[in-house]
Amino acid sequence: MIVDFCQRWRDRVGAYRPKGEPIDTSKYEIAIIDEDTTPRAFCMQHHYSGSYTVAILRAGLYRRDELVGVAAFSPGASKSAMDVAIPIPKAKRAELSRFVLRDDVPANGESWFLGHVFALARRHGYEALVAYSDPVPRFDSRGRKTFAGHFGCIYQSTNARFTGRAETRTKYLFPDGTILDDRNLTKLREQQPGWQAVAAKLVEHGAPKPRGDFEKWRLPAIHAATRTFRHKGTYRYLWALDKRLSRYLPDAKRYPKLDLEALPLG
Repeated sequence: MIVDFCQRWRDRVGAYRPKGEPIDTSKYEIAIIDEDTTPRAFCMQHHYSGSYTVAILRAGLYRRDELVGVAAFSPGASKSAMDVAIPIPKAKRAELSRFVLRDDVPANGESWFLGHVFALARRHGYEALVAYSDPVPRFDSRGRKTFAGHFGCIYQSTNARFTGRAETRTKYLFPDGTILDDRNLTKLREQQPGWQAVAAKLVEHGAPKPRGDFEKWRLPAIHAATRTFRHKGTYRYLWALDKRLSRYLPDAKRYPKLDLEALPLG
């Protein structure tokens, strides 16, 4: 599936620009971001998930000092998940966990930015990367579509190796159609830093305030504030930045078919 448009985001709403639209690179620059506050705020505002990540490397796309894109690498959800995705434990691996450009960046800006991001990862010693895209549409409690799906078109255009879908899982959905993601579930379960904000969001969506035995409160609160659905699994894309590692990656599968009628292209 190679398509003639590029996906963009603003305020977590998807948009599309025609592929081949040129970018004047003299108006843009790419810089490492050495803190999380700036990319977190950008991703929270624009990324379809409305969330950030545990970042180990971050880069920003700037136009006249205005941040218009963010790429962030993470160590992955867990070592076991990374071992499944990239079964080369001795390689230096990372997940491209956030890659988001605002909707006013020309189409070719996506591949230009991604190329520089990969070069940045190589300079920091990374040898293999994984990225996931979520193709499953989401609806709010009134049945309105809040997310059409993210299919990884840019990953395909860079000849990423598609290795299928991650496992089917039960997800928790807030009334506005956003997901209570695994990272926040872990924060809540283990009362890691930031768990209070997760608890506050549950309360905001109808859960009682936590009192008494926290463990007895946690699961009923999640079910009071969310509804469950079976997620069919995200798409998984791989790159061997060190080409010698390509032969150790899982076999490639045919790129998934894109349902163009499901996308808001107008």
